[in-house]
Parts: sequence; C-alpha cells; structure tokens
Amino acid sequence: MDPVSLPIDRIIVDAILAGRIRAGTRLGEQALATLFGVSRTSVREALIRLETRGIVQVSPRRGWFVIEPSLEEAQEAFQARRAIEMGILRTIETVEPTVIAKLKDHIAREREAIASNDAGARSYLLGDFHVCLVEAFGNRILADILRDLTARTVLISALYQSDHDATESCDEHEHITEVLASGDLKRAAELMIDHIGNVEAGLTKRIDTDPLLDLRHALQLTIQKSGPTDPPRKP
Repeated sequence: MDPVSLPIDRIIVDAILAGRIRAGTRLGEQALATLFGVSRTSVREALIRLETRGIVQVSPRRGWFVIEPSLEEAQEAFQARRAIEMGILRTIETVEPTVIAKLKDHIAREREAIASNDAGARSYLLGDFHVCLVEAFGNRILADILRDLTARTVLISALYQSDHDATESCDEHEHITEVLASGDLKRAAELMIDHIGNVEAGLTKRIDTDPLLDLRHALQLTIQKSGPTDPPRKP
C-alpha cells in the first residue's frame, strides 16, 4: 500500500516498527501537519487515536511524545501477543498455500534485511511477520491490535536486539512456517508461544545484564567486562 494513502497514525506506527521513531520522540502537531500537508486538527485526531491505543502520550509541557514503556509494560504486551497469536492458530482448521507463500516471501525479505545490516527494515519485518500471519488468516481487527502491541515491544526491544537475536528470530519464523505448511497447527501454536517467549526472555536477560545498555548504546560506548574498579576520588 502506498504510504501516502495510509492514515497518519498507521504511518507513525509503521515508523516505530521500523525503528525510525524511538521511545520518547516528540511528535509536534505543526511539524506533522506540514509534513503530511494536512491541518493540525487532523494530526491531533490521529495522535488522540494513538494515545487511546497506548502508543503516544501527551503532556502539558512536552506536548505529544512516543511512550517509553517499562520492562513490565513490555512484558504485558508480550503476554497479550501470545494470547492473540495462540488463539488464532488454535481456531483455524486449514492453511491455504497462498498463506504459506506470503509468509515465505516475508521471511526472504527478513533475511535480506539482516544480511544487508539494515536495522530499520530488519526491525520492521521481524515484528510485521506476526501481523502478516494474522492478516493472512483474514482477521484485520486482531491484526490492527497486534500491530499496536508489536510496536510497544519494538520500542524497548529495538534498544537491545543484536544481529544474532534477529537471525534466531528469523530462523524461528521459518520453522513456524514450515510446520504450518505441514498442517500441524497445534505444533505451530506451541512454536509461536516458544518464539515470543524467547524474544521476551532475551530482552529481559540483556536488561538484567546491563541496565545501562540503552544509554551506553546511545553514547556509543563499548561494553566493558566486569572487574575491579578504582573507587571514585573525592574532589
């Protein structure tokens, strides 16, 4: 779909999924109105919809900005994603070849993004695989809900996901698709739950190991091995 034809709120969510908009980013009404060529009222309506969906917040001083989810909030989003995706896979009876073809094409694009070290495309495609799966089964309402939940988890996982994590996620997507193609929907649901759990566990482990990892990454500082350090000197 042409991005210009998409609603403003959908474009913002897609930019979050791609890692182009990060947690805490300010979204100025006038700036967005200029970029989209619409009125501030239209922008405000889109931002209000995103606020209702838990993607942005508004502050009297700061204006509109993208949420900065805590680890606990991200974990809650992962739990909701598990419930939706498990429910979908447990209610369908058959998987059409066109669905498998669409998922395989998506996975091929994931691998291309990983190989080219395109972090934005990689982040978007890995998250969008789950939305693509639900859309392929014809449930647009759940796909929209899942897109928002995935955006929330991406806001925090984008700070911590490594190339290795991305490759593992892609491998798991491929395995899930292969099992779907075989017709074993029960096993596919189990693999999906394991996959989402692996992503969540990897995120939690990285934060627990280095709680300053996001700031360290922002400052482009190399993670140092733990060891004895000199006590701070008094001025």
